[in-house]
Parts: sequence; C-alpha cells; structure tokens
Amino acid sequence: MSIALTPGRIVVASHNAGKVREIADLLGPLGFIVQSAADLGLPSPEETGSSFEENAVLKAQAAARLSGLPALADDSGLVVDALDGAPGVLSARWAGPERDFGGAMRKIEDALQAAKATLPGDRRAHFVSVLALALPDGPVQTFHGRVDGTIVWPPRGNRGFGYDPIFMPDGHMRTFGEMSAEEKSGWRPGQSRALSHRARAFERFAAAVRDQIVVE
Repeated sequence: MSIALTPGRIVVASHNAGKVREIADLLGPLGFIVQSAADLGLPSPEETGSSFEENAVLKAQAAARLSGLPALADDSGLVVDALDGAPGVLSARWAGPERDFGGAMRKIEDALQAAKATLPGDRRAHFVSVLALALPDGPVQTFHGRVDGTIVWPPRGNRGFGYDPIFMPDGHMRTFGEMSAEEKSGWRPGQSRALSHRARAFERFAAAVRDQIVVE
C-alpha cells in the first residue's frame, strides 16, 4: 500500500554528511528538497532499538515530530557472518565517538583473524539498509535493502564512507570504496536494479510513492 506523499521539503534524519549526500542524490530526481537534521538543528535521538528497522523508525519519527515535515531516516550497517552478525546495529558505534572507521575496519579484521576466517568463503558479509518514512501526523512505513559480498583486507579505495573500503559486493572486483558514488548508489526510476543496499531500499521507497511523485 502506498502512502500519501507529495514532492516538497523532506528531512533526512541524519547528521552523517556522507549518508545525507547519498540520500539527497537519490531524492533529488523525485522532486524533493532535502534538509538534514543538522541543517535544522535537530538532536540525534538515542538509538535504543535492537534492529535496523526499530532504529530507523525512531529516528524518522523524532525528526518528523520536531520539524513538522515528512522525515526519511536510514539505519544501516555491516553484518559479518563469521562474527555472528557483528557489528550489525552497532556498526557506527564500533567507530566510536570520533567516527574512526579506520579503527573499526581494523577491529573487524582482527576479529576475523581471531576466528581464523582467512579464506574468501569464510569472510561473507552483507550491508543492510532500512529506510523509514514518517509523517508529522504519525504514519510510518519502512523499506528494506540488502547487498551481499565479501570482506577484503587491506582496505581499498578512499571513496564512499564507513566500511566501504573493505566490502566487495558480489559480482564485482572492486570495493565500494573504489567505486564512484554513481556506480555504487546511482539509481533513477525506470533503471535496472541498483547496487548499494541504500539504493535498493530506495527503489522500494520510490515504488511505494510513485503515485504521489512527479519525475521530470
């Protein structure tokens, strides 16, 4: 079931500049004017959920309530099979308050080495993204995306953000950190399937609101 949403101002409930930029690039062709939570001075709610969906919903609801605008929030992370799903919903927290993802990637590699996960088949992982759209009057809808791949070491590439340099998606010989933003997350309605987890979640978002949007 689609939700009633028309182009206009929308809040991306994040203070992560890389994530906001990626979502803004996806929203732009649909006629939305993006403002981030940071632009509006909105606080970041404590992420107390035990799943990506719960955290996405609480962030979107908080931003919609405080701004009086529709809000789109993403909760995403890296799930490593050999680490029993870690870092998972704690992906950002593994980087610490300084957002040291270099240290976080090293932590993942050390844990994989300790688990003797040295062969590619032992280093399977996937990125998950859940987008939550909340309206000021209460309705919320979520959209899920996933991309599977392998953890590589050492990190490769300085594009993207977060764990991108150690994640090589299936069917590719380069990491997300070696891909341009267009290769990784570029997608427009009517195109073939997107690559990144966030863009795949966004495909579902666009399909849900297709009756309420105008694509130029």
